[in-house]
Amino acid sequence: MKPTLLVLAAGMGSRYGGLKQLDPVGPSGETILDYSVYDAVRAGFGKVVFVIRHDFEEAFKERVKASFGGRIAVEYAFQELSDLPGGRKVPEGRAKPWGTAHAVRAARDVVDAPFAMINADDFYGRDSFMRVAERLSSLSASRTPGAVEPICMAGYGLANTLSENGSVARGICDVAPDGRLRTVTEHTKIAREADGVIRSALPDGTSMALTGDETVSMNFWGFTPALFTLMEEQFPRWLDANSDNLKAEWYIPLVVNTLLGEGRAVVDVLSVTSRWFGVTYREDKPATTAAIRALVAEGEYPESLWRN
Repeated sequence: MKPTLLVLAAGMGSRYGGLKQLDPVGPSGETILDYSVYDAVRAGFGKVVFVIRHDFEEAFKERVKASFGGRIAVEYAFQELSDLPGGRKVPEGRAKPWGTAHAVRAARDVVDAPFAMINADDFYGRDSFMRVAERLSSLSASRTPGAVEPICMAGYGLANTLSENGSVARGICDVAPDGRLRTVTEHTKIAREADGVIRSALPDGTSMALTGDETVSMNFWGFTPALFTLMEEQFPRWLDANSDNLKAEWYIPLVVNTLLGEGRAVVDVLSVTSRWFGVTYREDKPATTAAIRALVAEGEYPESLWRN
């Protein structure tokens, strides 16, 4: 069974200031999504599932059809604030989305194969897709109840994932010598400061200096469909524990950490050689556009992705 690519595309990009999922960055008007799907097709993925919102559904589907429609099977899932377990209601005053784990959960009825999940606004590079696809292709979609969940993750060096235009959120990984993930810690405000030092602003008002050599998660994970069952066990507990925090978000790294802590998963960190870049801020776009043009000039991508 060919693996599925699950793309988290429901976010508007508050720091970017618009629907960056549809913003062109390639020489022929391609979006970052186009490059991700192109890399997924040549890596052997058989289907792509987009997690989006109903309010931009029509524009998004039109863009997909106009670019790579017919090149790979496409399905959609919708992240909705009211999609909660056990008859729970959205707390009064809650407006913020529930986080990346909630977005992945939204696809539970349309993903039936081992799958990779990525962000819509990150450029991951060919090597990342090849390595994760190879690992997923060796897995079965069905799992024995109680079996340890085999998870993989593309690992990048922190210094190569920063923005010159503001802070970024990164999952910093503690990786054992055998390449297995011990824990991943979500840092929501990492930036290289004026003195050249990379620091993470912590919730208590202090900061942590970082070397830049740390392995970080860019939300490129590989799972089997068994993850959805495991998430259904976790989500109610997380909601109950965070019922008074209207801005709390349920992140994929938290799901993974919980599984690791319970001894219910092993996570292989796959070091990748691909260049990562993204458009966290609108000011990042020129550098991203230039980086893609350089890859086209090197022959990594054609001038027009979908023309032939």
